[in-house]
Amino acid sequence: MAWEISGRKISKVGVIGSGNIGPDIALYFSKVLHKHGIPVIVVDIDEKALKLGEARVKGKVGRGVKTRAFREEEAASMIKNLSWTKDYSKLSGVDLVIEAATEDIGIKRKIFSELEKICPKTAIFASNSSHIEPEVIFAETKNKERGFVIHYFFPAERSIIVEIVPGKDSSSDIVDFLKKFYEQIGKAPIKVKSRFGYAIDPIFEGIFLAAALLVEKGVGTVKQVDAMAQRALGLGVGPFTAMNLTGGNPITQHGLTEMHDKINSWFHSPRILDNQVTIGKPWDTPKIGEEVKYKPKTYEVVSNLLRGAFFGLVCETLESGIVNIGDLEMGVENALVMNPPFQMMNKIGVDKALELVKAYSKECPDFVIPDVLFKQAKSGKPWDIPLVFREDKDDVAVVTIRRPKTLNALNHVVMNQLETIFTEIKEDNKIKGAVLTGFGVKAFVSGADINEIARIKTPEELEFFALKGQETLNLVENLGKPVICALNGLAFGGGNELAMACTARIAIKGLKVLAGQPEPKLGIIPGYGGSQRLPRIVGLSNAWPILRTGNPVSSSEALKIGLIHEEIEGNIKEAGVALAKKVISGEVTISPIKKEPIKIPESLPEVDIGHLSRKTDELLKKATLEGVKMTLEEGLKYEAKTLGECLKTKDMRIGMETFIKYGPKRNAEFANV
Repeated sequence: MAWEISGRKISKVGVIGSGNIGPDIALYFSKVLHKHGIPVIVVDIDEKALKLGEARVKGKVGRGVKTRAFREEEAASMIKNLSWTKDYSKLSGVDLVIEAATEDIGIKRKIFSELEKICPKTAIFASNSSHIEPEVIFAETKNKERGFVIHYFFPAERSIIVEIVPGKDSSSDIVDFLKKFYEQIGKAPIKVKSRFGYAIDPIFEGIFLAAALLVEKGVGTVKQVDAMAQRALGLGVGPFTAMNLTGGNPITQHGLTEMHDKINSWFHSPRILDNQVTIGKPWDTPKIGEEVKYKPKTYEVVSNLLRGAFFGLVCETLESGIVNIGDLEMGVENALVMNPPFQMMNKIGVDKALELVKAYSKECPDFVIPDVLFKQAKSGKPWDIPLVFREDKDDVAVVTIRRPKTLNALNHVVMNQLETIFTEIKEDNKIKGAVLTGFGVKAFVSGADINEIARIKTPEELEFFALKGQETLNLVENLGKPVICALNGLAFGGGNELAMACTARIAIKGLKVLAGQPEPKLGIIPGYGGSQRLPRIVGLSNAWPILRTGNPVSSSEALKIGLIHEEIEGNIKEAGVALAKKVISGEVTISPIKKEPIKIPESLPEVDIGHLSRKTDELLKKATLEGVKMTLEEGLKYEAKTLGECLKTKDMRIGMETFIKYGPKRNAEFANV
């Protein structure tokens, strides 16, 4: 079997190196490719490294079985799909090979020289270098068109970001293929122009440097600065802890030294890092659960300085032109597991962000304040961070929502951008139809942003929130051009409501969980039209249990009740474009949603709502049954008003607090009031 995209096939994958990251890269490939019968070959000249790498992968897969991330038969297939060998000839016939050897130019060049003798001329060569420019790595390679850096982040089997870095001679067609391939296997690829360290590592290592300099100046201990940095920047782990986890001291020492010459003179290896590399010991960082004490005034100083360094670093990368702001924002947030920088600046004000960078530059005169930050602050406007993207395929606009960390949840920025883009599509005479989809393979849209809803204080504000969202959905529904929703994954709450505002929906075949309205589990009811569009599309009897239990339906169930038009086995986006073209040409006719009142059946199915709030259920039944007696326009307004009434209940607060604190797996203990 093979994975085919844009005329290029992947039928065999190779990974060179069974050290720190190679086994994790191989594990991810096997996890997504084993079901397609695409073997993954790991090659290393060190037998001990191979055995350790194989044992590590088996250990991770075994833990996945225990946590039910993998079924036993699935785990067995993943392990069987992996081969571990010292024999480079086993890589004959590979279509993609990732080199994950040590960060040594000579070794990398030797590996690719050997691969050129063994692999097909069509094979793609990629290095998982964290710093070295592709032009340097592939300087001695005969066919430079197929040479790239594909930079993974720790832990490679879980971190979704990969930097795809072409050299000056790399094929643009292969870049496009790699972006599509990595997105389809569940990663979030960002294209970065060639520069030492690429886009993300100068920020990662720069934050470490800023933290190390604070320790050198005696502002705090390693343990204290690590904890304060984690808090100030929203890091998953502090910068010193990250070095311990990744074994990154030597490579960071080298990276910072090179960046001094290749980026700017502020970058350098700090004295305490040089010492740590010499003694070869880990940093003294907080243990799991350890409370690190420091004075509030010290935290204020550290927080301001680190934020100043952080904002300056990301703006330097943006100003370099090697990556766009949307990819940089997504890359930093997900690869480094920290607060998204440009949203962070918008929240405090770009002018305030500039003041923090100026203050840091005063402390460290070599630190350059990027012009792009001066210009943005002078404009008086926040950073424009794209979360919704448009790409035209002939006369069909393809619109993609991209917020992978939240499974593409709808916040006010996404809604505003959807409104802007669909208004442009409506007014664009060259465009005859549209496809709306989500980024990645897990979700179309996971729902509305719960944190935004939880901040609402009054029933009137909640009603307005719903009406504002409904305006965007009404725009999609009444565009005057067909809009096909290509459900690339689950659609919950506002996501399903957005999908139902489209002309038709298609979904990936075989999804056990596709669509649902889980609002009752949060102590609320739908607000973007779920109680009104769902009954009109699938019938009130089919909608009744979906609305009241909050439980989702599968793609096959959705097809059976008429929620979706078709299940798709191939590329969902391409299928959406094809269906849009058929609707435009008249080859396929889609019946529009019923906008007049609909008849309520004499009896509706009995529904066991279990632990859910009886009070919320009363409001949901009222919104649904009274709303469907009205026109769709009137019913939507009635739903919004009834949603506002939820804020008068105790159960909305209970549901929201439970979800925010514990996530979707814990049931709220409703008071039924």
